[in-house]
Amino acid sequence: MSSNPTIILVHGAFADGSSWGRVIPRLQAEGFAAVAVQNPLVSLDDDVAHVQRAIDRSKGPVVLVGHSWGGAVITQIGEQERVKALVYVAAFAPDAGQSPNDTLKPFPPSAGLSGVSVDKGRFLTLTPEGMARNFAQDLPAAEAALLAATQGPVAAACFATRVTAAAWKTKPAWYVVASQDRMLPPDFLRATASRIGARTVEVESGHAPHLSRPDAVAAVIVEAARAL
Repeated sequence: MSSNPTIILVHGAFADGSSWGRVIPRLQAEGFAAVAVQNPLVSLDDDVAHVQRAIDRSKGPVVLVGHSWGGAVITQIGEQERVKALVYVAAFAPDAGQSPNDTLKPFPPSAGLSGVSVDKGRFLTLTPEGMARNFAQDLPAAEAALLAATQGPVAAACFATRVTAAAWKTKPAWYVVASQDRMLPPDFLRATASRIGARTVEVESGHAPHLSRPDAVAAVIVEAARAL
């Protein structure tokens, strides 16, 4: 039986678990079990509960990978003993007592905010135009349209929710900076990676490097998993 850790992949806002579809085969080819969680994006607690169930179903050590909002989720849940490493992909990594919105305050608003639509329930989605211009500008137009159609709406309250734990303080962390990100400012990503002391890899991509640069993202995850 393999002693490799299980890699649990946590998607962010405006996405679903299928967004890891290009990374998972690459991880499997390296001998790792990989699981993509389908976050409801309703609250931090709900997303944490979904990730916890994935951890409970797995065996042995775990590497948690979070994209965007998913970074806040793995920050909250990652302190437990079985979690051995954290990988942030263009992601939030708040400190205990901080919300994702708090961490963004020193930085100018991103271009991606202009493409966000808010419904009467205070759930956020990206317009097709916003998805194509700001989330997936480095992907083919047909793929951006598919992402817009399959995205998970996210409760606006998620971004104002303060985490109560900061797993990156006790777990080794890796960070993928997307240098052409239009949803989260690249300078914010770089500052976040530096603040948490992460091993940092910068890739030339938009907000979803796991879709546009899956080889590079998979390589970072494999490095983290093999460093255990």
